[in-house]
Amino acid sequence: MSLLFETIKVNEGALQNIGYHNERFNRSREILFGINKTVFLEDIIKIPKEYSAGVVKCKVVYDDSIKGISFARYIAKPVNGLLLVEGNNIDYSYKYSDRSKLDELLTTANCSFDEDILIVRNGLITDTSYSNVALFDGTDWITPVSPLLAGTKRAKLLDEGKIRTGEILATELKYYEKIKLFNAMLDFDECPTLPIDFIS
Repeated sequence: MSLLFETIKVNEGALQNIGYHNERFNRSREILFGINKTVFLEDIIKIPKEYSAGVVKCKVVYDDSIKGISFARYIAKPVNGLLLVEGNNIDYSYKYSDRSKLDELLTTANCSFDEDILIVRNGLITDTSYSNVALFDGTDWITPVSPLLAGTKRAKLLDEGKIRTGEILATELKYYEKIKLFNAMLDFDECPTLPIDFIS
């Protein structure tokens, strides 16, 4: 089985959204490895002094135990277009380090440096290669009810009532105005937001 990982945003030396990361970390270990001992990642992660300012990406790699913790300065990837691709057989319900199936779709789509894929599974919009999405219908932000990966930021936004779930058919994108791409590193108010006609 592939290793799993958590990507945690560190802002000015503070771990962000850590309760949601703890929940997914512990739930994944219980379901996949039968471990029901709760771990609080904030008690384990020690942020080096050189990463105590600015926005930093903390990566925790694990299976039945933590295998490594690393830090890197975060630079957001520009996204100016999305390419629809079919991924009917992709299962990424856990945050596996093995992203080969996603990489295959990226290669097949032949994206340019500022494009990403928007994956369609059984006719329904799911995620991009690196983020959850929400589409604006003129009133509400709708996130796919069955994403490839139920992200931690998605869970937080749902709890806060900023987004709601719904089925989004690839054939009905014209009924939406714009799309947001968000993940643990990209806050909802600052994440890439594209007009719906930037999807092709």
